[in-house]
Amino acid sequence: MTGALGSAALVLTSMGAVTTAASPAAADPCGFYETGSDAFYNHCTSDGSRVVIKVEVPLAPDYERCVGPGKSWLGSASKISGAYYVGRTC
Repeated sequence: MTGALGSAALVLTSMGAVTTAASPAAADPCGFYETGSDAFYNHCTSDGSRVVIKVEVPLAPDYERCVGPGKSWLGSASKISGAYYVGRTC
């Protein structure tokens, strides 16, 4: 019985290693995200639209910004706490 469990674990481990090795490099996520030092908003679209996002700033007024397709730098991660799509284009 132990041999069967060991074989099953080996097969599962092998499958996991193949899956991990075959997965592509992670792309920038859609929406708001931070790196170690910077804050970004990634507008994922294939139609070329520009959208309005609200940028949340701690200890300062939030503001709206128009962003196009792809990654937009919002500022230092220490100064931006979030950003989200407000539901309209620009």
